[in-house]
Amino acid sequence: MALFSTAYFPPTAYLSAFIRHKEVLIESKETFPKQTYRNRTEIMTAGGVRTLTVPVIRNNHSRTEEVTIDYSTRWNVIHMRTITAAYSASPYFLYYKDALEEILMRRYDRLLDLNQTAMEWLLKQYKIECKIALTDTWNDTAAEDYRNIFSPKVPYPTDTFKPYYQVFADRIPFVPNLSALDLLMNIGPEAKEYL
Repeated sequence: MALFSTAYFPPTAYLSAFIRHKEVLIESKETFPKQTYRNRTEIMTAGGVRTLTVPVIRNNHSRTEEVTIDYSTRWNVIHMRTITAAYSASPYFLYYKDALEEILMRRYDRLLDLNQTAMEWLLKQYKIECKIALTDTWNDTAAEDYRNIFSPKVPYPTDTFKPYYQVFADRIPFVPNLSALDLLMNIGPEAKEYL
């Protein structure tokens, strides 16, 4: 069984590793770490790579399952507007826009619930069958442990994925390992084959 951290519209490399498994455990009992893909995603905009972060409420020892979303700002509206500005010219944005907006505009208490909904939606769009469960206890052993492999602090090898057309390719060179949304908006149904 593979063990992953939760992720907010995870990067392509995360999803590529994820789809190799029929069953995946999402770590819910860990102490929530800062500055990870657990509450952030990276997309390509006209100004370059933009990080979208879900504001969370936690204390120093909050477990991931206890982390709640801070709605004191309209972060979800900002995320949807940024995604729309970034991908409205992409070939497949119109196919996914309504469902994506529904996910982002729904109110979630916990970050884990938002991420679970987003991941289930992504898997459906990518036509990936995978059974997902949350950990019941702190699980420090697993057949394959991916919890700390994917990090925005560590650049992913640029030669891992071959380039595909990105919306702003006329002025910005290809950037690999962006959010799985980037791949989906730009190549649509071929996304699973690309992974």
